[in-house]
Amino acid sequence: MRLHGQAPVETAPLHMETVEPPEPGPDEILVRVAACGICRTDLHVVEGDLPLRRTPVVPGHQVVGRVDRTGSAARRFRVGDRVGVAWLRRTCGTCAYCRLGRENLCESPEFTGWTHDGGYADYTVVPEAFAYAVPNAFRDEDAAPLLCAGIIGYRALRLSAVAPGGRLGLWGFGSSAHVTLQVARARGIQVHVATREAARRAHARELGAAWAGDLSEPMPARMDGGIVFAPAGELVPLALAALDKGATLALAGIYMSPIPSLDYARLFEERVIRTVTANTRADGEELLAEAARIPIRPTVTPFPLEDANRALALLKRGEVPGTGVLLTGGASGL
Repeated sequence: MRLHGQAPVETAPLHMETVEPPEPGPDEILVRVAACGICRTDLHVVEGDLPLRRTPVVPGHQVVGRVDRTGSAARRFRVGDRVGVAWLRRTCGTCAYCRLGRENLCESPEFTGWTHDGGYADYTVVPEAFAYAVPNAFRDEDAAPLLCAGIIGYRALRLSAVAPGGRLGLWGFGSSAHVTLQVARARGIQVHVATREAARRAHARELGAAWAGDLSEPMPARMDGGIVFAPAGELVPLALAALDKGATLALAGIYMSPIPSLDYARLFEERVIRTVTANTRADGEELLAEAARIPIRPTVTPFPLEDANRALALLKRGEVPGTGVLLTGGASGL
């Protein structure tokens, strides 16, 4: 499903095309895609909230599949191994950030489904060093949401610095938040959710939220930390007002509408705002291992690959429970 020009998703800008499978470079692997999660970042790429980095481009960066072929210098995986492909596709390895172990801030990064073709396809290629071994605890379609929604939520949860026994506030409750809630609950954290859709509030309660209310309702207690998942800048002052002294608010999106001007009193008493930028490979490895131990059970809504436009339109309207996942027909379960 290729994007030649950005446009509202309701106009079906993704087109099904037949092309030759990509060739893996020496350090890359060719992956036969089984499942690819849809993500709000894909929507930002398709509709123009993020600038096009190449055209045409195949979106998709929550990929699960099997190694079909390896490059001449690739030794990490064998043909037939199940692997995952995430948003961060490659880093330079030499800039100051990479040398400090902060590769998510690399000066010359590559991204799956943005700078390079992604997983809305039968095949994709990825540097073997940036592929993940997928735990056997998950079906293909259940593992896909972990590769961005899971990883980014996991990093945001860490940056929010809420300890076991503490209270975590979540603003917005979609793909990433519903995975993050499960990780937080397994750590003994009490989770409070604010979201406008009644169905999503019900979903949060089903997954163990201590409280779920509308965005207009005050949370029942001060939060020890929070995460804003919705790409809505107007939620930032609202979330800050719900935080206790010294608490951190993590902003988990790659894109957000403008944040209104803030009264200093909202930040006073050492409250902190942190943004989340991509992820490190260590984030991904740690999340997959913890998710398998818990085990995390993502709520998945499957779509055939050719329905990518419709799936993204439903995501835009908030009508996809949990995570939408595109299936190529190659998904084979455990």
